[in-house]
Amino acid sequence: MNGYGFLSKGQATLFAIASLCGALLIAASILLSLTHAWGNLLIAAVFLVTLGLGGAMFVAFSYVSGAGWSVAFRRIPEAMAMTLLVGGIAVIGVLAVGIEHYHWEPHGEPGTFWFKLMWLSPQFWLVRAVVYVGLWAILAFAIVTLSRRQDRTGGAELTLTNAKVSALFLAVAAVTFSLACFDWLMALTPMWYSTVFAAYQFAGMMQAALSAIILLGLALRKPGRPLEGIFTDEHLHDLSKLLLGFSCFWMYLWFSQFMLIWYTDIPEEIAYLVPRTEGAWGAITGMNIFLNWLLPFFALLPRPSKRSGKIAGRIAGAVLVGRWLDLYWIIIPSLNHGHVATGGTPVVGIAEAGSMLLVLGIFTLLVARMFSKADAVPSADPLLQESLHYHL
Repeated sequence: MNGYGFLSKGQATLFAIASLCGALLIAASILLSLTHAWGNLLIAAVFLVTLGLGGAMFVAFSYVSGAGWSVAFRRIPEAMAMTLLVGGIAVIGVLAVGIEHYHWEPHGEPGTFWFKLMWLSPQFWLVRAVVYVGLWAILAFAIVTLSRRQDRTGGAELTLTNAKVSALFLAVAAVTFSLACFDWLMALTPMWYSTVFAAYQFAGMMQAALSAIILLGLALRKPGRPLEGIFTDEHLHDLSKLLLGFSCFWMYLWFSQFMLIWYTDIPEEIAYLVPRTEGAWGAITGMNIFLNWLLPFFALLPRPSKRSGKIAGRIAGAVLVGRWLDLYWIIIPSLNHGHVATGGTPVVGIAEAGSMLLVLGIFTLLVARMFSKADAVPSADPLLQESLHYHL
């Protein structure tokens, strides 16, 4: 394996240039608005870490459920999971630099907010971020290491061991990911809260992870690539079904959150939605719903669409843009009470372009580096033949 994984030297250079351009654009945007530039860095870092976490969860769900259909292309989400440490370090760095955006003082009598004061204290808040990332990275590394050890030593017992480690990972991730969503995203608007926020972010994370797996699978099954003849239309069909299902789940949770806040009309709650549904932000809200639900729902409903690499690939790309837009919709209006560089109007400028290029370049390079062409298929997994000959 060369140093570029499944990428050629020219392709790796292009993605490296994309990463560099993204960093330079965000650096230049600091001259326009330091707060806005930091918000886009947070979008990129959270996006990156959730792609890795989503890949790890896909592998863990497969082990725990005993699913055999995904074994043939399991190295893709495993490579995604191995990016978790880099993404996590990026998140911790961005959080540490922008810690003042999470500074919170009680509204009213301090005694009634004692828990929130304790929970959002800067030191405790930052230590928790390190703990979350550390637990995710350690357990994801253990799952991938056991999977690849099976190719060297054989033995079905490693599959059972990995199922147990995966169950532990899912239990830990369920709690820590929920807390991370509260700490990193909801705490930007500390007087607002939603009981479905973590589930809503989980749905978005899995949408993005499935989209990335689809795009990587399509790229790796091209002639001469490691998964040629291995990643089939049957696998694509099931991944597309999962993407369709999580898109509907995302929309269900998004609407549930929106409808209850709108119906109850509590000032602390509507203060979150009003800036996001008025004026130009209303158009962003509509585009968010279109990319994350409406488009994948109608495009992936027909069976032939789920099995078409061209259609599924384009929808996966659109959903990834939708995931970025969803994080933008959550983060940017929360900074400076909804007033960004242009006085409240959503900006799509050099900072936004920079954050997109950063995620595209860094994630692709990391996954390519973590994906071994010599070890592209879990050859000793007892369920491999089921996956290779899988038919719906």
